[in-house]
Amino acid sequence: MNDRADEHQEQDEQQTARVLHLPSERVTTTDEAEAGAEVLDGEVVEPTTVDQPSKVEPGSALVRAEKRLPILPAWAKDAEEFRTAAKWALGYAGHTAGFHAVRCPVYVARVVARVPAGTWRLLSGLLHWVTDAEGRPVRHASARREDAAEYLKLSQQRDGRVRARAVLAIGLGVAVLAAMLLGHAVLPTAVQWAAAVLALAGLGWLGAPADKPIASRAVESTKVPKLTSGAVETALASLGISLINQALGKGGTGIGFPRPIARDGKGWRADIDLPPGVTPGDVMERRAKLASGLRRPLGCVWPESDNTEHAGRLVLWVGDQDMRKATQPAWALRKGNRVDLFQSQPFGTDQRGRWVDLRLMFTSVAIGAIPRMGKTFALRELLLIAALDPRAELHTYDLKGTGDLDPLEPVTHVHGVGDEPEEIDQAVTDLRGLRDELRRRAKLIRDLAKKGLAPENKVTPELASKKALRLHPIVAGVDECQVWFEHPDYGEELEAICTDLVKRGPALGIILILATQRPDAKSLPTGISANVSTRFCLKVQGQTENDMVLGTSKYKQGVRATTFAWDDKGIGYLVGEGSEAQIVRTVAGLDGPAAEKVVAYARNLREQAGTLTGHAIGERLESEQDTRRDTLLEDVLTVVPETEKKVWNERVIARLYELRPDTYGTYREAADLTAALKRHGIRTAQVWGTTDEGKGASRIGITRADIATEVAERNRHREAG
Repeated sequence: MNDRADEHQEQDEQQTARVLHLPSERVTTTDEAEAGAEVLDGEVVEPTTVDQPSKVEPGSALVRAEKRLPILPAWAKDAEEFRTAAKWALGYAGHTAGFHAVRCPVYVARVVARVPAGTWRLLSGLLHWVTDAEGRPVRHASARREDAAEYLKLSQQRDGRVRARAVLAIGLGVAVLAAMLLGHAVLPTAVQWAAAVLALAGLGWLGAPADKPIASRAVESTKVPKLTSGAVETALASLGISLINQALGKGGTGIGFPRPIARDGKGWRADIDLPPGVTPGDVMERRAKLASGLRRPLGCVWPESDNTEHAGRLVLWVGDQDMRKATQPAWALRKGNRVDLFQSQPFGTDQRGRWVDLRLMFTSVAIGAIPRMGKTFALRELLLIAALDPRAELHTYDLKGTGDLDPLEPVTHVHGVGDEPEEIDQAVTDLRGLRDELRRRAKLIRDLAKKGLAPENKVTPELASKKALRLHPIVAGVDECQVWFEHPDYGEELEAICTDLVKRGPALGIILILATQRPDAKSLPTGISANVSTRFCLKVQGQTENDMVLGTSKYKQGVRATTFAWDDKGIGYLVGEGSEAQIVRTVAGLDGPAAEKVVAYARNLREQAGTLTGHAIGERLESEQDTRRDTLLEDVLTVVPETEKKVWNERVIARLYELRPDTYGTYREAADLTAALKRHGIRTAQVWGTTDEGKGASRIGITRADIATEVAERNRHREAG
């Protein structure tokens, strides 16, 4: 049997040698045999190693791939946080000092009342020491055992101690008495009284019971439980995620903590490596359960992903106080400081109480939330920031009609309230004017770029400050923007203009801020929601609304404004220019009266700069309806003779411009005329015509008979009236 096995082994070796083109003789050295390696004549064949060795040589790249923690904590490097911490420390010290100063008479009375007890405790302690009372139990035990030798020895030891201690006590007493007599004769009266007071204070302190201190507590601190790994694991296990439960179960690999749990601002931060297959989004959508597992208020528990690490890294921040109840640092702009929209300005605070900055220039903003969650307040705050830049021209529209944006009236160029027809007409005129301004700026920036004055082909702070160029920032804020886009007559036109402003406006200094309480595809059209660069989403109800405001797939990535509670007013996810989503709480207490104070500062800045215009100085924007409602149809009939039954819009526009350039100069596209005729009940359609080259084509156009009929009907109504 052994011979047959050896024969098969030899055949296998010969076959291997043929495949490797090596001699079939098998040679093994002593060292290689000990190492378990097989050597075929001239070449060593070893199994393929998949895993790298655990030991890394010094100086390799893996050793240098380290993540160094900051030397100073975040609060020490940030000036605002340092001022906040210093202010708290000074306030704490001042409060404590004042609290105890007021109660000094009570403390003195308590000390005096306890002097007798302190004196008795001092004398009894001294007597106890002199008489060697601590050795009495040992001597009594010796006497009970009737051990005469031991008792005699202990008695002699006691007598020696008593004599020595008595002499020492008498000597100390004489020294103290001499010192008192000498001090009374030599020391000033103030020093003598101070010594007496200190002596009485010492006796009073000595006589104070352990459970009744002399001084009262100045500050009652709330005990906040420390965040531990055990508490985190218990909370994660309560989420009902099977992979986490398996990892925490018997024999599981557990959950990793790549760094120690430590204080971070006014709370605790835990970096957690979730089990394979679990993402931070799975935990974030169960925030309420996580807070329950941690036994903390919902507003204290804020899980988020760490995109600088792998997709399974969770950052759990647990605050000492509910975010919506925590005291917010003072807003730097509340006192009307002049701002520069080209620079970032404080918009709100994060969970840790740190300010989050937002730059309005070169951006467009979408704000979404369900009613009464702080959407309008967020819009008004952004407009207040813009108002504090005296160069900025404000266009404000409160389509809800409740007057929430009225505090801004003293500084606005155009101000609209409600959805009445005259207000809509004014808005249409204003938006058309902004579209024309957008085109003017685009051409001007192109010319300036050729001269090297606009290197990035966009408005710069220097260009915005030159009044002659008229490239100042224009900020338009619209609350309940869905009223515009759902309007039966102007909805399509307003949507097209706003989409154009969102796409091209930021680089040209035109900033559009849209807010809606119904963030769906109809209220916030896709062309707008897909192109805004700054998004702020407070509480919404579902995934669709969440992604309409914050961007596609944000819900799947764990950025879910649906997890906010009903009490989280003013708290939402902010997605800025290229930055990750972060939780932000808008400025608290910025109500109507507070906003009016900021606007008063802003108006003063504008008066000094000479930039008050429009509504702020009593001028009203004249709508196109006021100037053209009664002449548009007649003008069309004038430029289109009866011989032309149907005409393309583009040809009608060209003829209208020749007729009245000032009136019809804003009509550039077929859609402009379509929208204008739609207001009068005239519909356009595809019209067959002939191009200048003689070719037939179908384009949007009018039927002259429809317009003639409408004009005749209008005239009959006028005559009847």
